[in-house]
Amino acid sequence: MQKTDTENPAFGDRAMFIGGKWISANGRARIEVENPANEQVIATIPEGTQQDALDALEAAKKAQPVWAALTAVERGKLVYAFANEVEINADHLAVVVTAEQGKPIDQARGEIGAVLNFLRYAAENARRIEGDIMPSDNLNEEIHIRSHPHGVVVGLTSWNYPSALAARKIGPALVAGNTFVLLAHEITPLSGLELARMAERAGIPPGVLNVVTGRGRVVGQAMVESPLTDMVTMTGSTRAGQEIFRAGADGLKILRLELGGKAPFIVMEDADIDAAVTAAVTARYTNCGQICTCNERMYLHSDIADEFLEKFVAASRALVIDDPMNSPDMGPKVSGFEVDKIADQVKRSIDAGAEVLLKGGPLSDGKYKKGHWYAPTVLEVRDASSPVIREEVFGPVVPAMRVDSFEQAVALANDTEYGLSAFLFTRDLKRLMRAPYELKFGELYLNRANGEQVQGFHTGWKHSGLGGEDGKYGFDGYLHKQTSYLNWG
Repeated sequence: MQKTDTENPAFGDRAMFIGGKWISANGRARIEVENPANEQVIATIPEGTQQDALDALEAAKKAQPVWAALTAVERGKLVYAFANEVEINADHLAVVVTAEQGKPIDQARGEIGAVLNFLRYAAENARRIEGDIMPSDNLNEEIHIRSHPHGVVVGLTSWNYPSALAARKIGPALVAGNTFVLLAHEITPLSGLELARMAERAGIPPGVLNVVTGRGRVVGQAMVESPLTDMVTMTGSTRAGQEIFRAGADGLKILRLELGGKAPFIVMEDADIDAAVTAAVTARYTNCGQICTCNERMYLHSDIADEFLEKFVAASRALVIDDPMNSPDMGPKVSGFEVDKIADQVKRSIDAGAEVLLKGGPLSDGKYKKGHWYAPTVLEVRDASSPVIREEVFGPVVPAMRVDSFEQAVALANDTEYGLSAFLFTRDLKRLMRAPYELKFGELYLNRANGEQVQGFHTGWKHSGLGGEDGKYGFDGYLHKQTSYLNWG
C-alpha cells in the first residue's frame, strides 16, 4: 500500500481494475483528480472508453457462473474478508475520501465505518437467501420458488459518499452471486479503486469485482446499454436517473435508482425546540449539505418559528469551516461548479423575494483563496415557488417557511416531485402516527436527524427513485425469482 502523506496527500497515476488486473485505458487520455480544499491535482486516472466498459463486462460475465456456483456462505466469507481489509486500512481509506471529496476527516472515518457495516451485513445475509415451497392445486405436485442472482450488475455512484455508496451495492450484489462492474465517479474515483485493492487482497476472484474509470456519458452509457449487463444500480441525480432509464429501456434492464431529494423538515409548536435545532443543523450541514436526505427546506409552526430561527441561525453562524484534515464542522464543496450552482439558486431566490437571515455564500479570501468554499446561508421565504423551495440545493443553504397547522405543513411538504426523505418533530403521538400515511416519502425521520441503518430500507418515491437499498428488502433486490411446478405423479 502506498504511504499517504496526510498533510498533502498525493496518489500519482492510477489504473483501472478489470479481470483481476490493473490496466490502463484503451485510449491514452487521463483525467485529473483534484483536492477540493486546495485545488491541487492529487492523482490522474485513465479516461475509459467504450471498449474498456465492454472489457470489464466481459470479465464479469466470464467470472459470474463460477462465482455463483460457490455456496452463499463461501461468498459471504470472502466478502467478510473484504471488510477486514477495509478495517485494517481504515485510516488510509478515510484520507483518500477527504482528499478527493473534501468532507472533514472525522466524517470520512464515519464513511469508512459505513463501508464496514454494509459489507459485513451483506456477508451475514449469506444464510438468508430464501425461497418458498407451497402446495399445488394438482395432485402429487408442489410449487417451488427459488432465488437466483441476476448475473452482471453495473454500479454507478455519486461523488458525495464515494466509498460507502459503492460498498452499499457491491456487498449484497456479490453475496447474492452476481458479479459487479463499478464506474467510479470521475470526480472521486480513488475511493472505488482503493476498494478494488482491498477486495483483491481479500481473495475475491478475478472478474468478480471490476472498477472502471472515465466519463459517465461514455463508459456509463456503454455499460447501461450493453446486452452483457443484467442489472443497473445507480445513486445520483434525478436527471441522470432518467437518462439511465431511457438508455436501459431497449434492453429491459433491471434498474435500481436512488435519485435526488428535497427533504422537508417540519417542526410543530409542541416540539422539543433544542433537539429539533440540533437535528436540523446536523441534517443540513453534514458533508457540506451534500447528502440526498439532507434538510432541504424547513416548515416551522408560527408559534415557535422565531425561537427556532434565532437558535438555528446562531448555530449555523458558529460552524467552523476549515481544512477538512483539521476535523472542522464543514469542509469545502466538491467543485467550483457546485459552488456556482448553489450561488445562482440563492441569487434567484433572493430576487424572487426571499429574506436573508444569514448571509453566507462563496468564500474566496484568506485561507479560502484556494478551494471551493461556501458558508452556511439561511433564508426565510413566503412563496412556495421560490427556487430554494422547489430545486434540490445540495449544499449549505436552507430556506424556512412559517405554517399555521400540521395539515398545512404536510401539504407543503408533499408539494414536490421528490419523495426520498422527510423529517417531523412533534410530541403529539397522533401526528407521529399520521405521518407515515400522509407524508409521501420513502424514508421518514421522526424526532431525529437523518442517517440510515443497514437493517432498514433506503428507498425513494416519485422522482427520487426506483427500488432501494439495505436490509432484507434491499438484499432481495439483487436476486430474482424462479418458479418450478414439480409433479411426481
